[in-house]
Parts: sequence; C-alpha cells; structure tokens
Amino acid sequence: MIGTKSLCFPSPLFARFQSCNWSVWFAIVLAANAALAQPTFSVPQRDLPTPLVMVAYGDMRFTAASETDASSPPARRALIAKVAAERPAAIFLNGDIPWHGITQDYAVYRDETYSWRQAQLRVYAALGNHEFSGCDEAQCLSLWWEAFPALRPHRWYSVALGEKVLAVALDSDTSLLPGSEQRVWLEQQIAGLSAPVRFVLIFLHHPPVADLQTGDLASHNPRPNEISLADYLGGVAPKSKARFFVSAGHTHNYERFLYDGIVYLASGGGGASPYPVVRGASDLYHGTEFPNYHYVRLELRGDQVTGEMFRLRDY
Repeated sequence: MIGTKSLCFPSPLFARFQSCNWSVWFAIVLAANAALAQPTFSVPQRDLPTPLVMVAYGDMRFTAASETDASSPPARRALIAKVAAERPAAIFLNGDIPWHGITQDYAVYRDETYSWRQAQLRVYAALGNHEFSGCDEAQCLSLWWEAFPALRPHRWYSVALGEKVLAVALDSDTSLLPGSEQRVWLEQQIAGLSAPVRFVLIFLHHPPVADLQTGDLASHNPRPNEISLADYLGGVAPKSKARFFVSAGHTHNYERFLYDGIVYLASGGGGASPYPVVRGASDLYHGTEFPNYHYVRLELRGDQVTGEMFRLRDY
C-alpha cells in the first residue's frame, strides 16, 4: 500500500533529516527495471505472416550515382529489388547506410528504397560509423532520425516481432562495456525475455567476431567494445531457451561463425566497396567468390529458424 509521505531518495548526507517511504522507493526502482526490460517497439502476432521472413545486411553506402569507388550503385539497387521481392516481415540494416551522414546521401537512400516504402516493409536500422561522417554528432543523429523517424529518439532499441522473435539494435559507436548505459539496458532486455521468445536477433555495425586481418584491414578487426558483448552473450545464451543470432557489418564481405551456440555473421555486402578477407579456420563460410554483394534471408517456421545468404552474380 502506498503511503502519504513525500518521496525521498537515499542520500547519506541527508539521511538524518529525511523521512523516506522505502516501500515506494523500491516500487519505483522495480517499475523502472520492468520498463527497461520491455521491447521498445512491438509488432502484434496477428500482423505477421507465416512463415516469418526477415532480411539482414548492411554497408550500402548510399550516395550519388556518380560515386562508384566508395559504393556500387548497380549492386545496391539489385539487392534492394531482390529484398523487395522477398516481401520480408522486417529488414534489419546493420549500419553504414549512407556514405556520409549528410542530407544528399540520405536522399539517395530514400530514392533507391522507394520500392520498400511502396510495399510498406518494416525497416529497422543500426548506427554505423559512416552515419557520423561529414557532420557533427547532433546533426548526424538528426538526419538519421529524419530518415528513420519511428526510431527517434533512440540510438539503440528492441523490436518484438510477434511472440517468438526479439530483434535488438545496438549502437557500436557507443560503449557496450560492462556498466555502460547501453550494456545495462541490453542486460535488462535479455533478462526480461518473455517465455515464448525463441529467437534473439542482435544487429549492430562493428563485429564482435570476425576473421582477423593484417595491414589496412586490421582496423576492421573486433574491438574491445564488441568483444565484451561477445563475452557477455557467451555467458547468457547457453542458459536461454532462445537461440541467439548476431548480424554485424563493417567488413564488406560475408563471414559466418558459431561460438557458444551463437551464430555470428559479418554481412557487409550491401554495395560498399568490397573487401577481400583472409579466412581463418573458424570461419564456416568457405566461398571464394569475389566481390560478395549479398543479403541474408532468415525464415522462422514454428520454433525453427533457417538462414541463407543470397549473393549477386556478375557484379
């Protein structure tokens, strides 16, 4: 029962002078924690098709058609058309959507993805490093939210697709280290998974797991920020009834790994200038084709999820 005393917050400095209603204080804390555990967005089960098809990929670098070194306009457009034909229930973009975080490049994104809007496809985006290129942070975020207005004011968020799927967009430009605001939020989301959830899709830009490169591409190797995420997921995923799947980008190629029962992808074949990679023994993808412009199709039937990478030929 809530009392009538004024609320006060624990403070050693004022403890002798305040009379606190501690039951109300703990109720507020519990309510705040419960709110953190709720998905940011939800799509009702009745609004979703069966089977549930999802698409995940990134690194498009939308920009002027005259720029063909940073990105391939024909590859971008071919992938967009193929994804539109899939008519997925949701598209998850893992960052570096524009080449620069400027008005002109977002205008190209809107023009080239018109078919997605025409089909009323749900598009969920994660922030990459190129979203912060060519503008200051506040302006960059403002333009990103203009491109994806439903996401305002979130830099990271979650989406419940019906009862069985939780998708989590992380911002790898912000700390994912233990104790950080984003990490605490993520831990609340995972701890608060509802019982029916069978599939957790985490998408972000910088990869937690990847083939280790040397030379110029060494800058795309996993960083401590994302390695800490993999360490955390490796502790919680084996104890969960849900299967975990992580889709990252940054490396403009395709890589696939399995650690602690978690599938990790580098899916950065959306159109950006392709990167050749040296594959390690743990990379489960052995294809030698190059370049590797592609997207990943995920399909949920019952409690089973299957995935397939679709690669463009002749690009």
